[in-house]
Amino acid sequence: MQVSAGQDGIQRLLAAEQEAQKIVAKARKDKSDRLKQAKREAEKEIQGYKQQREDAYQKRIKDDSSNSGANVKRLDQESNDQMKEIQKNIAAKKKEVMDKLLGYVTEVNFKAGATHM
Repeated sequence: MQVSAGQDGIQRLLAAEQEAQKIVAKARKDKSDRLKQAKREAEKEIQGYKQQREDAYQKRIKDDSSNSGANVKRLDQESNDQMKEIQKNIAAKKKEVMDKLLGYVTEVNFKAGATHM
C-alpha cells in the first residue's frame, strides 16, 4: 500500500509539474503575443505620426512656393510701376535736359588773354 501511495504521490507531483510547465509556457506565449501586439501598435502610431509630419511638411512647401509666386508677381508689379514712374519723369524732364545740354555745347565763352593751341 505504501508503494502504491508513494507512486500516487509521485504521479500527482509529475502531473502538477506538467501543469505548471503548461502555465509557464502559456504565460510566456501570452507575454510574447502582447509584446508583438504592442510593437505593431507602436509601429502603426509611428507611421501615423510620420505621415502627419510629412503632410505638414508638404503643406508648408506648397504654401511657401505659392507665397513665392505671389511675391514674384508683387515684385514684378512694383518693378513695372517704378519703371513707368521713371519713364514718366524722363519724358517730363527731357526737354529741360536737352535745352541745358544744347546750351552748354553751343555756349562759347571767350576769355581775354587765353590762348588755345
